[in-house]
Amino acid sequence: MIYQRQFIKELSFTAVGVFVILLAILVSTQAINLLGRAASGRVAIDAVAALVGFWTVGLTPLLLILTAYISTLTVLTRYWRDSEMSVWLSCGLALKSWTQPVLRFAVPFALLVAAISLWLMPWAELRSREFAEILKQKQELSLIEPGVFREVGGQLPRVYFIESFDSDSGDARNLFIREKEDNGRDSVILAKSGQFTQEDGKRILALQNGHRYSGTPGQADYERAAFQSLSLIVSTGTKIVDASANRRTVPTTQLWHSGNPQHQAELMWRLSLPLSVLILSLLALPLSYYNPRSGHTYNILIAVGLFLVYQNGLTFLRDAVASGKLPMLMGLLPMHVLMLALFWLLLRLRSQPAQAFWPGIKAALGGKP
Repeated sequence: MIYQRQFIKELSFTAVGVFVILLAILVSTQAINLLGRAASGRVAIDAVAALVGFWTVGLTPLLLILTAYISTLTVLTRYWRDSEMSVWLSCGLALKSWTQPVLRFAVPFALLVAAISLWLMPWAELRSREFAEILKQKQELSLIEPGVFREVGGQLPRVYFIESFDSDSGDARNLFIREKEDNGRDSVILAKSGQFTQEDGKRILALQNGHRYSGTPGQADYERAAFQSLSLIVSTGTKIVDASANRRTVPTTQLWHSGNPQHQAELMWRLSLPLSVLILSLLALPLSYYNPRSGHTYNILIAVGLFLVYQNGLTFLRDAVASGKLPMLMGLLPMHVLMLALFWLLLRLRSQPAQAFWPGIKAALGGKP
């Protein structure tokens, strides 16, 4: 029908605008956060773009869910505000007949969310963790800046100071290195030159023409040794990330056959995302009701509240499944069934003549108003 084509067309244009705005806000916020961390030396500047990309992929299902919900709610609220909906209803078009165009708009979103959450997200999460591991191994070199004292490393960090450094060749001049040895002694190394190299998957700092001072702070037991060459292991080879170590990286096909509660909770969450697209889009139909005479926008507040209840309820049930308190199906069904029942009730309420809220609820349930 003509009204359906026009409705879906308007929904599509609105969805593009909503998605672009939400994406720009969230990506710019994350980029600013990562750039701040890069400025303080906690993240390599050349890794910011990749980290933002992986983060965006993980956030895309939520963005698509919000886009479908907000777009449907916005367009239908405008129909009520401009009395277009009243015209259609007065022509004999029932409110429930709008469920078909709403679903025609929402189903592609649900399929896209399903593809991302079931297949793309586990892959992106695994690649993100692998990249983080590579970045962790590289940061000892990438975070060292000429003329700046920099502490890098894990349990036994080293303090580096390099007067000059050529990142292309790896050559460094006038180095100062302080480290704490396994036996608790402090070690200070001074060298005239050095070079960062890669050998057998390990990053090596080869020092030339220097001295090493080693001792216990507060005691007169310091030792001094001169050397012509000295090699230090800056970082070991990159660890292989195990996809099964984290539930978010486990492929969906493995989740189906796993009895692990953590895996069952992740499967429940991935299945819930595309379902929530359809249910929230349907809920937007009765929630969009707007009385232009009153001028109140309570429907928007109610819509926001129901979205928060829906998402928090799913999160609560996911945690219950993860802890083994609920089986997967008992965690998957309740919130979706509850929201579908609420959609049915509100749709019946809005399909009846205007009346007070509680008498209208009673009439929608089949009783006498």
